[in-house]
Amino acid sequence: MDIVFITSRFPYPLNKGDKLRAYHQIKELSINHNIHLISLSDKKISKIQLLELEKFCSKVDVFYLSKIRIFFNLLRGIFNNKPFQVNYFFSYSIKNKIISIINNNNPDHIFCQLIRCAWYLKDDFKHSKTLDYMDALSKGMERRVAGSGWKKFIFKIEHERLKQFENLSYEFFDNHTIISKTDREYIPHEKNREIKVIPNGIDTDFFSLLEKDIKYDLVFVGNLSYAPNIDAVEYIANRLLNKLKRIKPEIKILISGSNPSNKILKYSSNHITIQGWIPDIRKAYNQGKIFIAPLRIGSGLQNKLLEAMSLKMPCITTKLANMALEAKHEKELYIANNDEEFVEIIEKLLLNQDLMNQIGENARFFVKSNFDWKKSTNNLAKNFTAKRT
Repeated sequence: MDIVFITSRFPYPLNKGDKLRAYHQIKELSINHNIHLISLSDKKISKIQLLELEKFCSKVDVFYLSKIRIFFNLLRGIFNNKPFQVNYFFSYSIKNKIISIINNNNPDHIFCQLIRCAWYLKDDFKHSKTLDYMDALSKGMERRVAGSGWKKFIFKIEHERLKQFENLSYEFFDNHTIISKTDREYIPHEKNREIKVIPNGIDTDFFSLLEKDIKYDLVFVGNLSYAPNIDAVEYIANRLLNKLKRIKPEIKILISGSNPSNKILKYSSNHITIQGWIPDIRKAYNQGKIFIAPLRIGSGLQNKLLEAMSLKMPCITTKLANMALEAKHEKELYIANNDEEFVEIIEKLLLNQDLMNQIGENARFFVKSNFDWKKSTNNLAKNFTAKRT
């Protein structure tokens, strides 16, 4: 099958969840299908990045969004009813180029990742199309409204627009996928139960136990410019650190990931080390005893938890982050609902190496049994239908 695969960001390097999902889906789909990748980008793509995707794609087209174009797109967003992130990624000239590519190649199927790209395809009635919502973006935005301060007004508008656009986008496509059952329930369309759940996978061969180089008690990994991750780091630094110092005065915490914001950099101290992007993220995980993910906002399946669990790290997270994961509390990970529970669980694990080892073993078995890229992508491909004309 000839498939046009459209993304709002170039799916490499793997420093964001949408990139990770697209990369592995393309890699697996390319085994049995011909993939033509079309990516938008607000950054220059290097030759190395292009070569990485050209290994799996017959053709790769990247269309750049200039800063001036983005500015005017967001300005236009003040006056229309589309979400700001849809406006951000839209260009009429790029739309014409995408339509031209589709008409010239006449693919069997078009795959669109995220509603950010849905507007490009709304007028194509000739081809069978799949929309991957990935996450319930409207729900994630709703969770950001509560504690957003002066940004609350903007986030509230974006939440309402995302709800409307998630509902509208459903009508543009024949098939629909999403990352978890929980996110599916949040899509505000009357037929949301027909959306097929396609979870992420985890490369358990790659994310397998390396030689440990323990320097830290706790580790948190993630895109450090992403609001839910920023909130998690602030929670660790402002809510947990002083309490943790009471049980272990010399407590050491590693915060690692791409694009650390200024908000995060200010937390660097004798107790907290801020480490930016490293090519092999396994090295960050393997420097810690426990993985902590106090995620209180956002949506979707957390790849950071899959990776840590695959590396046999005992993980502590929130009920919210475990909704898509569905791991068992006190068996495959720990769920903490407040500061005291986080501290209590951390103390219990630090004092019991056997318990840490057992939870780590259970965690790896859980992700290896339930999250496989080949299986999930094969299920994705079964959802594809041939072109209409």
